[in-house]
Amino acid sequence: MKAHDSSPLTDYIEYSPQEMLQRSEHFYNEIKRRHSIRSFSDKKVSKEIIENCIKAAATAPSGANHQPWHFVAISNDDIKKQIREQAEVLERSFYQGRAGDEWLDALKPLGTDDNKPYLTHAPWLIAIFSEKKGGIHAEDKNTNYYVHESVGIATGFLINALHSSGLVTLTHTPKPMSFLSKICNRGENDRAYMLLIVGYPADDASVPHHAQVKKSINEVCTFLS
Repeated sequence: MKAHDSSPLTDYIEYSPQEMLQRSEHFYNEIKRRHSIRSFSDKKVSKEIIENCIKAAATAPSGANHQPWHFVAISNDDIKKQIREQAEVLERSFYQGRAGDEWLDALKPLGTDDNKPYLTHAPWLIAIFSEKKGGIHAEDKNTNYYVHESVGIATGFLINALHSSGLVTLTHTPKPMSFLSKICNRGENDRAYMLLIVGYPADDASVPHHAQVKKSINEVCTFLS
């Protein structure tokens, strides 16, 4: 292997096989309680919690370690209102025909429509951006690699961190999302990837039966041994 600067691995913790099994079962039981929620409380969430979760997301692996992501955490009511107004314009065109019948039929069991009150009601919105150019230093302008995959992994880390902290989330991807770049004052190098709604569930929050149907392990995994 070609020589490169490195440091010894010192923070790895090896558990016994029994403890590994227990930890894996515990994680599964915790993460299966994660649900996409569309009814949020307006109860406040501290900035420090959101910051810690974003720091956790930023530890995700990425192509060449370029970390091609940027997170804009929004609690400002005026900015949330702007986002809701522009997102609902796009959503109306989506539900009024742009999506097509097959897509709309797939969404019916979830009960979604073009009204997105959670965009102003939830305490936090996190706009996630991918970056075309960058590197491991803020001033770098190199080509980023595996951008979509890297940002997707970081987004998964973020959702998991927020869930582990006791919060609920909803992924929202109005198309096109270029309005987010303008509202969040991001430059041409940034492309809006996803909008994450974050907070506590409302007292009347519910989970559609359709969303609770998960494929079995045999349907999603093949073991070759």
